[in-house]
Amino acid sequence: MVTIKDIAERLGLAVSTVSKGMNGAEDISAETRQLVLDTAVEMGYSLKKIKRNAVDKVCVFVESANMGFETNEQFGYEIVNGFKQAALTRGWEVAVEPSELNFRSLEKYDSYMLKNGYSGAFLLGFTLHDDWIKQLEKTGVPTVLLDNFIENNEHVGYVGTDSREGIAQAIALLASKGHKRIAFLNGTKNSMVSNERDLAFRIGMRECDLNVDEDLVAYGYYVPECAKAYVKDFIDKGATAVLCASDLIASGVVNELRRLGKQVPKDVAVIGFDDLPIAEEMSPGLTTIRQDRKDLGKSAALMLDGLIRNVPMSKLLLRSKLIIRESV
Repeated sequence: MVTIKDIAERLGLAVSTVSKGMNGAEDISAETRQLVLDTAVEMGYSLKKIKRNAVDKVCVFVESANMGFETNEQFGYEIVNGFKQAALTRGWEVAVEPSELNFRSLEKYDSYMLKNGYSGAFLLGFTLHDDWIKQLEKTGVPTVLLDNFIENNEHVGYVGTDSREGIAQAIALLASKGHKRIAFLNGTKNSMVSNERDLAFRIGMRECDLNVDEDLVAYGYYVPECAKAYVKDFIDKGATAVLCASDLIASGVVNELRRLGKQVPKDVAVIGFDDLPIAEEMSPGLTTIRQDRKDLGKSAALMLDGLIRNVPMSKLLLRSKLIIRESV
């Protein structure tokens, strides 16, 4: 078992200096403290040796470039609130930190957690190629990911919504209305949830005896603006319905269809995913696949509590539900 003395010997520093670095003393430089923390993590110093307050301190990291969370209209808002509510019942202190790629390329995940005394974390909006996601393969910090999964690490778990059931219901609805040429506008390609929704789309089409036309399948981004690059091509190739990987994408699809002189749902049916407030406010109201975002946050806290208590939880998936409105 690695000790503070071992770290001191590795660095050629006094034990007292390493101890100060581990405990956040102010009379050593920030550079020395960072060196101590990085070396401690590299040598496998047990993160359970962090001095913990009576209240566990946990963090919600949100990749601000991929997910908004500050207003009710943004996807992450209810998730963060649900997590906070569940954390409150457990007596946790919760910090919410917007996180940018440049910051994560400079700060190592385990070192940052050790430096700030966090007992665990919930990560939202991170993509598969992110530096921190790679580091989570070996982390000893209890960590929960939204819509991402790390294999072979019992300290990391995944919460999300099962895409297959809701997407299957959406395709069955479209098929019952006579739609055969169904396009699918997905989100970001290097995202686990986008890959899962692509698979769910293909399974749902097969279950309804419908062929998938690869010309009607595209990866965009989880923003309305991505619709401009694909909708005209979908229509030119005969699509009568567009299934979207998010409500934001669907809102862009509806706007682009209007620009092209098409009516929803008379000419083209549109279905979204998420059931954000915008879905009900749109005209026509957007048929969408609901995932309960507040329950996602609460589930993340439940899983993190288990991981902190050394319960090796792997996946926790909520059920999705088709909400039928006027866009089909």
